Amino acid sequence: MTVRVFIDGAVGTTGLEIRERLDGRAGIESLVLADADRKDPRKREDALNSSDFVILCLPDDAAREAVAMIRNTRVRVIDASTAYRTAPDWTYGFAELEPGQMTAIAEADRVSNPGCYPTGFLALVRPLVRAGIVPHDYPLSVNAVSGYSGGGKSMIAEFEDADAASFTQTAYRSYGLSLAHKHVPEMQKHARLEHPPIFMPSVARTYRGMLVEVPLPLHAFTRRPSIEAVENVLRDAYKDSPLVRVLPADMGTVSIEADAGTDRLSLRVFGNIESGQARLVATLDNLGKGAAGAAVQNLNIMAGLDPVAGLIL
Repeated sequence: MTVRVFIDGAVGTTGLEIRERLDGRAGIESLVLADADRKDPRKREDALNSSDFVILCLPDDAAREAVAMIRNTRVRVIDASTAYRTAPDWTYGFAELEPGQMTAIAEADRVSNPGCYPTGFLALVRPLVRAGIVPHDYPLSVNAVSGYSGGGKSMIAEFEDADAASFTQTAYRSYGLSLAHKHVPEMQKHARLEHPPIFMPSVARTYRGMLVEVPLPLHAFTRRPSIEAVENVLRDAYKDSPLVRVLPADMGTVSIEADAGTDRLSLRVFGNIESGQARLVATLDNLGKGAAGAAVQNLNIMAGLDPVAGLIL
């Protein structure tokens, strides 16, 4: 069986990465519009309605517009924007997040691709909340740094185009200082937290890669879990996953680029027994498991294909 796939927004950073993972694959027919046709509303609408699967790599408003243009009830949609990540009638496309989530994705007609930062945060936190180790009402915080490709073409130009008015030579900068980043509702909802986490994102002068950290004062929790217990919960949660792995904490350094260029997600639990503190660390590629890799994984699951086909392990 061959499935027909149309990527709306295929010339953007995420769209190009998805195309690379689909090109040449047996059973996948990519519908590609010529440059002139991409701006023709009728031809775009025809492409949206004549495909088996549509992957939206668009800004939020444009993604909503595209969904409204789809009248063919047989078309199944994967949206990589923020538009539907907390929508009740969309299935959250993080296959490893909950028991049964992969089945829900396989049966869904509308799937929202997770955000890059939430992917790292949720992978670390959700199993611990589910197991009762982290109280659902605890005020969590999350520090995270991404490669600049996460900001799309405009941010890539800031870091690479010396002729651009916005060009910067900074090595590292924090942003989202209003504490109202668009990823926070997604983190709170899917971790099932009572309070929004304090999210402290930043960007570094590296093209791709991501490092997400969640500090845990284990001594402050009612159950006072051990560092070993925290790690065991995570290992059990992802023991059958080919993409999510829990690595030993060797107390060395962890690089933002540890999983760059792959579709993996790596988790580590660092801790200090004497202080009763833990430091949870996730590494991933912001364009891989944080974007394009997740979209292709969701497509595979929805189409009944090998979930990791075309992915970089």
